[in-house]
Amino acid sequence: MAVTDPIADLLTRIRNASSAGHKRLSLPSSKLKREVVRVLNDANFLRGFAEQPATPQNQLLVRLRYTPTQEQVINGLERVSRPGLRRYITCDKLRSMNRQMGLTVVSTSRGVMSGRQAVEHGIGGEILCRVW
Repeated sequence: MAVTDPIADLLTRIRNASSAGHKRLSLPSSKLKREVVRVLNDANFLRGFAEQPATPQNQLLVRLRYTPTQEQVINGLERVSRPGLRRYITCDKLRSMNRQMGLTVVSTSRGVMSGRQAVEHGIGGEILCRVW
């Protein structure tokens, strides 16, 4: 079945697996999903990820992170920009947005990166999602 919003699908799968207490999840891979998962992994929201070759589409294996008392590390996921309404942000507004708690994932002309990295590079872009 075709997915119209792959990022929303990724976030929903992570949210559901985390709520159910699963240690890992598997989903169809794409370049954009792999980059979003990489940013989440770099921010220590995930334990790791790997891409597994499969037919007809590679699978992205994501290992979820929990606290020592088995509580979720990811408390919330929010899709900001969506196919029906794209949301873009400048570097200046992103700088003030970074003062909030959590992580902002931004798609820029230099690739997918966290909001802090985008501010360091002095560029803005499309806000894909927020994680806290």
